[in-house]
Amino acid sequence: MKGQKTGGRVQGTPNRNTADLRAKINTIVEKQIDCIEKDLKALEPKERLQIVEKLISYCVPKLQAQSIEIDLNNLSETQIDQIINSININDNETE
Repeated sequence: MKGQKTGGRVQGTPNRNTADLRAKINTIVEKQIDCIEKDLKALEPKERLQIVEKLISYCVPKLQAQSIEIDLNNLSETQIDQIINSININDNETE
C-alpha cells in the first residue's frame, strides 16, 4: 500500500552509527572525567561557567518560551479580574 512503511527501524530508534558514536564518546568522557574536572577547576570562574553552561545543554532539555495572546475585547470584567488576580498571586509566590 502506498505510504505504509514495510521495513526498517522503528520510528524514534536511533540508527546504529549514532548509537555506536554516542557509546564511544561516553566511554572517552568516563575515562577522562577526573582530568576534565581538574581542568575545569583550573579555569577562571567565568570560563568555567561558560563550559558548564554548554555541557548542561546535553543533559537537560531546553525549555521553550511560550506566549499567550488574549483578546481582552472578548472577555467579561469578571474574567479580566480573574486573570489579574492570577497574575498577582503568581508574582507573590516567586518573591
